[in-house]
Amino acid sequence: MAVRAALVGACGRMGTLIIRRILATEGMEVSAAFDLVNIGKDIGEVVGVGALGVPVSDPKNLAEVLKSSKTDVLIDFTVAAATAVNAPIAAGAGVNLIIGTTGLSAEQKTSITDAIIRNNVAAVISSNYSIGVGVFFKLIKNAASYLGDEYDVEIIEAHHNQKKDAPSGTAKTAAEIISKEMGGKDFVYGREGVCPRGKEIGIHAIRGGDIVGDHTVMFIGNSERIEIRHQAHSREIFVGGAVMAAKWVVSQKKGVVYEMSDVLA
Repeated sequence: MAVRAALVGACGRMGTLIIRRILATEGMEVSAAFDLVNIGKDIGEVVGVGALGVPVSDPKNLAEVLKSSKTDVLIDFTVAAATAVNAPIAAGAGVNLIIGTTGLSAEQKTSITDAIIRNNVAAVISSNYSIGVGVFFKLIKNAASYLGDEYDVEIIEAHHNQKKDAPSGTAKTAAEIISKEMGGKDFVYGREGVCPRGKEIGIHAIRGGDIVGDHTVMFIGNSERIEIRHQAHSREIFVGGAVMAAKWVVSQKKGVVYEMSDVLA
């Protein structure tokens, strides 16, 4: 049986790429599509792959459409406010989740997690679905475990000028990984005025043009510096990981929230 995958934000840039990747992935098919535009139109025609017989539905009808389409997994790469509403509804409909939305508050994350556990579905929630970023996280974790407090840590991220949240979810995840390895650190987001450096992790955001996503972690000691960097050249790297996770998650233990590192293990 093919994995039946639905998508919120299906008509956007990421949505279009994900739809195309699902269709090119053996053992997967598009079951439903949701967006605030093109409602009623065939999603295949909207994204330029030909008619699929799957109309774009209004997110207001999320639960009803997910159930009637027998969807196995819902992929959501939208915005925090929408994901915070849609994810619990999908979980309540018995649908597994792939969430790539960044900028979720602690309260929103808790609400989504509670819904996943309460409704006994499985989910992957990750700030970045790139396979390369998964390796990047492993490298910075290892570096942090070796270097310790003798090295200052700075994180610099750069994204396109349309990204709404800052710093990126990937930068925050990187900081959390390093902080855990180093016994707990405060985070400082940018610096201005008189601000002598302590033992914090500095996090800095750059926004401009069409940068897909760059992340650099600097471990800075006396007389030397180690930099670990990941650069995304295309959104395709996130698409591939998300679809891989969607196919993976449906066969995993329910009532559990997984990370991309679990998918890649």
